[in-house]
Amino acid sequence: MSGYEGILVSDPWLQSQFTQVELRGLKSKFASAIKQSGKVTLGDLPPVMVNLKGLSEVFDETQIQTILGESSSDMSVEIDFESFLRAYLNLLARATAKSDGPKSKNLSSFLKATTTTLRHSISQSEKASYVSHINSFLRDDKFLKKYLPIDPSGNDLFDLCKDGVLLCKLINVAVPGTIDERAINTKSTLNLWERNENHTLCLNSAKAIGCTVVNIGTQDFIEGRPHLIMGLTSQIIKIQLLADLNLRKTPQLVELVEDSKDVEELFGLPPEKLLLKWMNFHLKKAGYKKQVTNFSSDVKDAEAYAHLLNVLAPEYGNANTLDTKDPTKRAKLVIEHSEKMGCKQYITAKDIVEGTSNLNLAFVAQIFQHRNGLSVDSKKISFAERMADDSQTCREERCFRLWINSLGIDSYVNNVFEDIRTGWVLLEVLDKVCPGSVNWKLASKPPIKMPFRKVENCNQVISIGRDLNFSLVNVAGNDIVQGNKKLILAFLWQLMRFTMFQLLRNLKSRTCGKEITDSDILNWANWKVKSSGRTSRMESFKDKNLSNGIFFLELLSSVEPRVVNWSVVTKKETEEDKRLNATYIISVARKLGCSIFLLPDDIMEVNQKMILILTASIMYWSLLQKDEKHDLTTIEATIEENKEEDENLEASSEASKETAPEGDISNMCTEEKDEENEEPSPSVEDKEPSKEVEKDNPANKGDRE
Repeated sequence: MSGYEGILVSDPWLQSQFTQVELRGLKSKFASAIKQSGKVTLGDLPPVMVNLKGLSEVFDETQIQTILGESSSDMSVEIDFESFLRAYLNLLARATAKSDGPKSKNLSSFLKATTTTLRHSISQSEKASYVSHINSFLRDDKFLKKYLPIDPSGNDLFDLCKDGVLLCKLINVAVPGTIDERAINTKSTLNLWERNENHTLCLNSAKAIGCTVVNIGTQDFIEGRPHLIMGLTSQIIKIQLLADLNLRKTPQLVELVEDSKDVEELFGLPPEKLLLKWMNFHLKKAGYKKQVTNFSSDVKDAEAYAHLLNVLAPEYGNANTLDTKDPTKRAKLVIEHSEKMGCKQYITAKDIVEGTSNLNLAFVAQIFQHRNGLSVDSKKISFAERMADDSQTCREERCFRLWINSLGIDSYVNNVFEDIRTGWVLLEVLDKVCPGSVNWKLASKPPIKMPFRKVENCNQVISIGRDLNFSLVNVAGNDIVQGNKKLILAFLWQLMRFTMFQLLRNLKSRTCGKEITDSDILNWANWKVKSSGRTSRMESFKDKNLSNGIFFLELLSSVEPRVVNWSVVTKKETEEDKRLNATYIISVARKLGCSIFLLPDDIMEVNQKMILILTASIMYWSLLQKDEKHDLTTIEATIEENKEEDENLEASSEASKETAPEGDISNMCTEEKDEENEEPSPSVEDKEPSKEVEKDNPANKGDRE
């Protein structure tokens, strides 16, 4: 996170693929293609691309034109610098695949992520299973039903993902309400911008439910890259199938431990390990001697499945299942048993025998969903419910967990309060957001047996935090090791805030290198809304008037007028209306490109921390745009001028009142009295949006049609 200097790219993933030296060189090549009209079209690129490093040895100009034509049949379409970079990455990937990998060190290291995806084989069995899942859960969707069912034998899945709608809908199946479907562009034919918006919405929403999307960009979906689409689809479906594998949703899981002291351990287990623990719990009841430790080699013979199903649903059992010597036949009998229970067929006998881990995990998760076989001991359930955190703590833990996982560090966090107690995860995060801040020679990597090593890690975390000017009075590393939730949440909030402000500060061309404060963000938001001709205002980040969402919709509309469809915005004050607006705000912000992890409740309740991050994220996106003409210094000067004008106007009004003779009313007084006699002006919620804004919003018009 130590600053992006020089050439900036709005897509962080795209920025990460190039060094500044490479960006400057490519920017120069792009500039050479600009004609007298000041534009670069798709048709202008082949003569430029053919001379670029890594392409000239593999393609000629005609071949490059053919490849570029795959993304758009209209070669006269205007191309910006970022589209130029994506086209270059695509051509480099094709060149590498054609030459069977880079044969020299001339190709930059950034190609690694791109080229490896082209050499991954696609499991046809997994694809068929995922297609079956999509056909089952989305068959009644109003928009998608005309494209379903998908044929698992072809490439229809990848083609259908090119407009972004399918994956957005699938995310909503996995975690209902994640995406406000009013924000999805669902016209029958989408232009490049609308498709890109859908993909941006999909990627930011996928991060918000726990998917790892590092090194995946919108262009990968537009091109329908099979491996990346399969990878994300697998994660989304896995999140759906494992949604109930936690004590909050299934408190009966407390039965898996004998001692109440071990309940805390269950809170920290990832869903996959909890599923294995559940499976072994029932296998022990069945007298099965082996321990299942994975969803591949340990279940290949299908014996564990046979015992598990006999315990959970003995009424559907077949006496021949365990007597059968052939693993394939036994696997077929197991699948028949599960189908009688109502489980969807995610797996084939071949998948079981070959140990396909993703599909075996999905199979066991399906069994758990249909019949978990756990007791309903009210005392144990009550104990588990008491152990659970309050809703506010849960929301903050969720937010920080998803944010940490989105950073692309090596560790994956399943439970913040448990997983960061060794200090290692926090050191990884600090090194990511503030490179060079961690002394890795003094750090110990998990598993850590000696407790004092954990304290050493956490002491270094606190020391770095103090260097970054965090407020850590009377806080020690041992507080993190002991799992002090209040202090952990306070530290993570300061770390998230620092990261957001660091991003803003690194936009030196916009911020003029100044230190960003909360007031700067507040003033920018109010200035942006006012400059668009609207009147709503945010007094502070805890202003209760923000709960209806109107201010943020106007802010989003001011930074990108076409992104808000005002016809779907509700102006009422009921809780349901506020929730609708809050959900829409989050989806629209993600659609723009904001990586945010708050929930609608955070807006409705005006959670000061989350409101600040939301506003700062919108500000960051806006300042990244090439057509943003104002920097913070200009904005501050404008704000000060407006304050002076208001003060002068007020002083003039007072002077007029004092000097006007009795019975003679000045113009200023007349205006004031007229205002007093007029009907109260409508509130922001009651005002109709500017017709000019709606008129300039063709995408939204298409959505309404």
